[in-house]
Amino acid sequence: MEKIAVFDGHNDAVQFMLDYKPAGRDFLIRSETGHLDLPRAIEGHLVGGLFALHAYPERKPENDLTVTNDGYEVRYADALEEGYARRLIDAQLAAINLLIRRSSGRMRLATNVGSIETARAESAFAVVLHMEGAEAIGPDLDYLHILHTAGLRSLGLVWSRPNIFGYGVPFAFPRSPDTGPGLTDIGKELVRACNALGIMIDLAHLNERGFWDVAALSTAPLVATHACAHALCPSTRNLTDRQLDAIRDTDGVIGFNLAVYDIRADAHLDENTPLDTVVSHIGYLIDRVGVDRVALGSDFDGTVVPREIGDASGLPHLFAAMRKAGFDEPTLRKFAFDNWLRVFRLTWKNG
Repeated sequence: MEKIAVFDGHNDAVQFMLDYKPAGRDFLIRSETGHLDLPRAIEGHLVGGLFALHAYPERKPENDLTVTNDGYEVRYADALEEGYARRLIDAQLAAINLLIRRSSGRMRLATNVGSIETARAESAFAVVLHMEGAEAIGPDLDYLHILHTAGLRSLGLVWSRPNIFGYGVPFAFPRSPDTGPGLTDIGKELVRACNALGIMIDLAHLNERGFWDVAALSTAPLVATHACAHALCPSTRNLTDRQLDAIRDTDGVIGFNLAVYDIRADAHLDENTPLDTVVSHIGYLIDRVGVDRVALGSDFDGTVVPREIGDASGLPHLFAAMRKAGFDEPTLRKFAFDNWLRVFRLTWKNG
């Protein structure tokens, strides 16, 4: 049976790279920890993906999780200072560029669809730069232009915390994603600037009012790089049917998140979540928005994924389960690769 090439809409691997932190993993060498490195990507037929630049707080929050009989809530994260966030993003950008140089052509920075397709044809791994949370960008938006020149092609306006542009959703279940105000005036300017530059706007982690503000302003298809269906798992991070319909109506894409607590109806942090449950959730999304508008947004190295997948090398198990459930080969190819490139063509100014 034909191997399915996979382009992934979201990973957090840069946070664990040796090139970023001295105690990190060498992305070019197979590791037994985490989810993603180049050898395991090759084993899983992963040919590229969006790599998230993301500024974590200087000190990890403590005692911020409250678990109840029927759910959980994580205390809303504090905002980050712009200068601190920018230093981290600069360091992560330098780390990715160093990794690509060290890879001797096995990895390539991709800034248009043609470079992704060429990398695939030449058996190189395509790295597309994404930033998860715009804290490093000031109100003048100058740094956005610097990042675009450096190769940034996708931007999440917020992570699950507030910034000058808008409000991320706190992590909670069961809860509506309608958790606070929408975009600020500067946030609306950021949307317009992204449209003008051809930077894809990622709606993952944005609260519902912010989602609708983007929907009202943006001239590009609506995209959530890593999320699931609120109707099946009512966490704040998941999208309501109405939000999914808006993605469908703008010919956008939802990247299916492999986070077990956003897939399962009970939101349990259980890596023994069956692939049947995973595939059923994918089927719901495809039925809702159409076969051209659901792709993979794994969140590798940023979440807990089903044990039967385990890491990037286990992606063929997901596709085997989808085949078993009756998904045909054209649908699998769209989910794995084609749908991301379609929305990139519609969004990026340089194709």
